[in-house]
Amino acid sequence: MKIRKLDQSEHGKTRSLWEQVFSEDSQEFVDYYYYIKTKDNTIYVIEEDDEIRAMLQLNPYQVKLQESVVPSDYIVGVATQAEYRGRGYMRNLLIHALQDQYSQKMPFTFLMPAAEAIYYPYDFRFVYEQKQIELDEAFFSARKEYKNDEYRNISQERIVDRDARFMDAGKMAAFVEENFSDCWNVVALRNAQYYQTQILEQQSEFGGMRLVFEEEKLVCIYAYAKEEGLEIREPLYLEGKEDLFWASVDGLREPEEKVSVYGLKEAPDWPDDETSTYKEKPLIMIRIVHLQELFSKMKIPSECEIHCSFAVIDPVLHKNSRIWKLSSSKGEESLSVSETEDSQGVLSIAALTEILFGYKTPEEISAEESVILTEELEEELRKLQNFCPIFLNEIV
Repeated sequence: MKIRKLDQSEHGKTRSLWEQVFSEDSQEFVDYYYYIKTKDNTIYVIEEDDEIRAMLQLNPYQVKLQESVVPSDYIVGVATQAEYRGRGYMRNLLIHALQDQYSQKMPFTFLMPAAEAIYYPYDFRFVYEQKQIELDEAFFSARKEYKNDEYRNISQERIVDRDARFMDAGKMAAFVEENFSDCWNVVALRNAQYYQTQILEQQSEFGGMRLVFEEEKLVCIYAYAKEEGLEIREPLYLEGKEDLFWASVDGLREPEEKVSVYGLKEAPDWPDDETSTYKEKPLIMIRIVHLQELFSKMKIPSECEIHCSFAVIDPVLHKNSRIWKLSSSKGEESLSVSETEDSQGVLSIAALTEILFGYKTPEEISAEESVILTEELEEELRKLQNFCPIFLNEIV
């Protein structure tokens, strides 16, 4: 068994393994992925008998982390040939990748798991639940009836919508920066390059990025795919412009076609009924990589001061296993981070992930077997400004 990181010129050698393991992906999507995404990603492989038997891919993103922008990798394409499974290849690849990420001082890495149980032993934890809704014909019919002439006016006169072109990427990035930049503490950086890539990705799924205008003003953007029915992803519309969004979606769908919407910014403001099914699905797992670097990006309210210390246990990235001291005085928003010998408690790296990314409270975490928290430490940890809310809807 040989683990190595492929040279960029070798990335295409993994395509046949991708097509074997992820056979549900269309030819168009795989073409997009190997023409675009593998140009700047990292691919680790395990070779046996001079052939690639397993792989793990890291797709780089710039991620907004509170007031900072940090590099982070989206782990995708984790695959092993069927006859070589059960040999620990995935574990070896994952640990190798995490160690390399640590050497780069990457604060965290993330993934969308095929199953939570695969990554749970490596201290990945869910931190983001995606808001999803499925709508049938009755929803759109009821909306038209409720809105009556107003809805028809929207549909026929006020709304102008079209697919985004490559040259629109800067306009889309500016729209999001101006109107939504303060909505989330963890979100992939939405610059022009990001939206150029998204346009190509959605086209590979027989869709596009849709722009909605009102009197020549951009008021909504969303992604859509028509590979298996109409799917809408991450609709972002200005306050009071929701009807324009739904009218645009109505214009895209076929008669009687159901519509699935993923990555809603907010829960719908209408009750769950027979025309729609709403849920919040655990979607993205995060794994802290370089803990000290992550601490350095944290903020606390300037009116607070914090003084605490605790031991962290990380069975994979041992340099995270330290007794950490966090301190900050009133008027300061950043943390001073150092090592100490005095500890007020013990946290696994997984438990700390759930606290720092706002998925669980210190009180909830204190009930776990791997955790020892004094009341004083619980109180101090509550002062930290966690990284919630999170908005990570990327597919690859």
